[in-house]
Amino acid sequence: MLGDYPLKGRRASEIAAHVEQGVSSGQLAPGTALPPLRDLAAELGVNPNTVAAAYRLLRDRGVIETAGRKGSRILPRPALTPRDQIRIPVPPHARDLSTGNPDPALLPDLAQALAAAAEAARTDPVLYGHAGVDPRLLALARASFEADGLPGGPIAVASGSLDTVERILGARLRPGDAVAVEDPGWGSLLDLLPALGLKQVPVRLDDEGPLPGSLAAALAEGVRAVVVTSRAQNPTGAALTVRRAEALKAVLAEHPGVLLIEDDHGHGMVDQPYHPLVGAGTRHWAVVRSAAKAYGPDLRVSVAVGDEETIGRVTGRLRLGAGWVSHLLQRTVAELWSGDAAPADRVAAAYRARRDALLDELAARGIAAHGRSGLNVWVPVPDETSVLAALVQRGWVAAPGARYRIQSPPGLRFTTARLEAAHARELAEDLAAVLGAGGGGSRLV
Repeated sequence: MLGDYPLKGRRASEIAAHVEQGVSSGQLAPGTALPPLRDLAAELGVNPNTVAAAYRLLRDRGVIETAGRKGSRILPRPALTPRDQIRIPVPPHARDLSTGNPDPALLPDLAQALAAAAEAARTDPVLYGHAGVDPRLLALARASFEADGLPGGPIAVASGSLDTVERILGARLRPGDAVAVEDPGWGSLLDLLPALGLKQVPVRLDDEGPLPGSLAAALAEGVRAVVVTSRAQNPTGAALTVRRAEALKAVLAEHPGVLLIEDDHGHGMVDQPYHPLVGAGTRHWAVVRSAAKAYGPDLRVSVAVGDEETIGRVTGRLRLGAGWVSHLLQRTVAELWSGDAAPADRVAAAYRARRDALLDELAARGIAAHGRSGLNVWVPVPDETSVLAALVQRGWVAAPGARYRIQSPPGLRFTTARLEAAHARELAEDLAAVLGAGGGGSRLV
């Protein structure tokens, strides 16, 4: 099993440290099987409970995985290259529907907002010791959260949804803790968790959001945190309904100690109402909203409201590192956020029309698909590789579902943000031809 790297140690901490040393040096490669507990205990002359404790330490640190009778193996090192950076080449004249980006034509003109932020910087420059959150952005965020029925709490500003989620997880969890995540789910989050030394426990979902029974099973496994996308779920477009939110709140109420993070990144560019899970009785919680989809991915600003202890830890740690998010960006977002709501309504309607056009064309050809909200449509397929390759030959590039899946069945994600109705018909026809009779894969559940 271990070749020329015999394990050493008398204590659990010593055995674990020796395994970690082998992993760091490359002498224990990913996939290397560790000896059974009793065999190693006999070899080292220690109690089997000592080896069990060492393996438990290694598992909690994300060094090994245990699979019952299949034994324990060295895990691959956490990926440092996000999976969305590994792209499928786009041939000339092909339409790229893989990016997840909003339509630049539907993003606001930033000139006036940037000019207002620059003028504010001239008259009220931000210097060391200045408050970390712009007062105007703070007031707008608080009003937005209150309008959606969220309880009052402190507000933090960070650089986008993923940055905020990472800071919240870091404030409350430690390496080895488990986090319940949607499956299929946000690929960037699925990359982040192992990089933080956290374990991911998949939760299945349908068009209305996570399934209560699947969430209950994850909580029974002892997860320390739950991350739920409120609407515009990536990649499936799921959006919480009133009925589903109430069912999930009943499940969460049985676990008041779990950390609840709601990612509402679709705020400002979807027309589905927001149905919070906060209020289920969880003591530690946060709701995150980002400017990226509504105002542009380069506006790296997000706001989060939560319980005092969690947000206090986040803001305190932010002060020790980055210090604060640029007030030029904060003031720009505040200027955009305070504008007329009508443009946001038009943007949401445009995205809905494009998404629905593809869903209607697929349904007309008997192809199951999902996309209640947001920028994407998820299509279950029997085999991702073959369908992707066939679509590329016909001039379409989709995102492979493997970027977003843990245990859920195969699928493809199509970004419809810039897909006009005529092109939706062409895509549906080509996809139907590729899949043949039968309409492709199964639904999400």
